[in-house]
Amino acid sequence: MKIKGSTAVVTGGVSGLGEATVRKIVSQGGNAAIFDVQEEKGTTLAEELGKQVRFIKTDVTSEESVQNAVNQVAEAFGTIDIVVNCAGIGAAEKTVSKKGPHDIGSFSKVIQINLIGSFNVIRLAAEQMTENTANEEGERGVIINTASVAAYEGQIGQAAYSASKGGIVGMTLPIARDLSRNGIRVMTIAPGLFDTPLFAGLPEKARIALGEMTPFPQRLGDVKEYAQLAESIIENPMLNGEVIRLDGAIRMQPK
Repeated sequence: MKIKGSTAVVTGGVSGLGEATVRKIVSQGGNAAIFDVQEEKGTTLAEELGKQVRFIKTDVTSEESVQNAVNQVAEAFGTIDIVVNCAGIGAAEKTVSKKGPHDIGSFSKVIQINLIGSFNVIRLAAEQMTENTANEEGERGVIINTASVAAYEGQIGQAAYSASKGGIVGMTLPIARDLSRNGIRVMTIAPGLFDTPLFAGLPEKARIALGEMTPFPQRLGDVKEYAQLAESIIENPMLNGEVIRLDGAIRMQPK
């Protein structure tokens, strides 16, 4: 699928991996709709990037909110051709600690936003995609989800986060199979340690130390590298139903 002239929905698009993806889409001549709850940042980014971009305040866990956002995108740009799910949160909490058992509310919240929120956007955007005119390859849409290496090597205190990302990995193939008859491809990227707002508050020495955990290159990933891979997935019609680790060969240790 060509990005130029296409319309992409990017969840969590106001910062980090999502923002880099929005900028990549626009640089390649596509339109981008940012689904996020951070209204001030989203409005500022949309104003910066111009008429190719719309910010729509969206709660990915709400059917009503996402359906309303999907309708707005279809009205503004005519179609939804691409979805990139980057919205997500983390949590650091042991199954049992000195404070007692893992809070079930925080576990549920991570699952609700990261996993169920991603699926909520997929199902509603995919319904809209089925109405698209297929291109010469028979494609009507491309969906890219964001997992994490924590889906495979979750660290101490990452039970909720790893479960949510493992769920994204696990649903990639069945959704790709579900949507194959509609000409919609589904892929997942599993990033390693990336220079996102999650690490922004850390001292420089700590950031360097984290980067050096990666075999090569020994640094934190650049969000532009995530966007570069997303671009490749969008444009390569044989990429479907698979998870790609983007991690510099890192394998996470227990802590």
